[in-house]
Amino acid sequence: MGKAVRVGIISKDDFIAKTIAIAKGDYKPAIDEPKMWFESIKSFAQLLGDENQELLQIIDEVKPDNMKQLVEMTGRKASNLSRTLHSLEARGIIKLEKNGNEVKPVALATSFIVEINKPKRKIAPVMARAKNNLSAIKGAARRQV
Repeated sequence: MGKAVRVGIISKDDFIAKTIAIAKGDYKPAIDEPKMWFESIKSFAQLLGDENQELLQIIDEVKPDNMKQLVEMTGRKASNLSRTLHSLEARGIIKLEKNGNEVKPVALATSFIVEINKPKRKIAPVMARAKNNLSAIKGAARRQV
């Protein structure tokens, strides 16, 4: 069975600023902070709507050996299913194990803890500096065009 994954909702600019702060060593994420980020509840829901939650449950509980079995179990078209599985894999929710010509989906995460507007801890000044740096980078890029 997969594990619960902590998911955060954060604006794109805040995510970029946070990433810059981490890369510069100005900020170290707490161990309990989300590892997976979405720009909005809507984008989270698009990836993990009811249909894809059912898909994850099938992958986790039934453990199909290959895509053909998963297509038969879900009734979804192979092309649609393949696209969805690659999106889930890109987010670290599943992995696609290749065995010769076959691909076996394996669930890595089956439940999600969503954090919205989590109180900030000592990051406000770091985020402000990172946002200023981001604005300067965007300004320089505009001037070069």
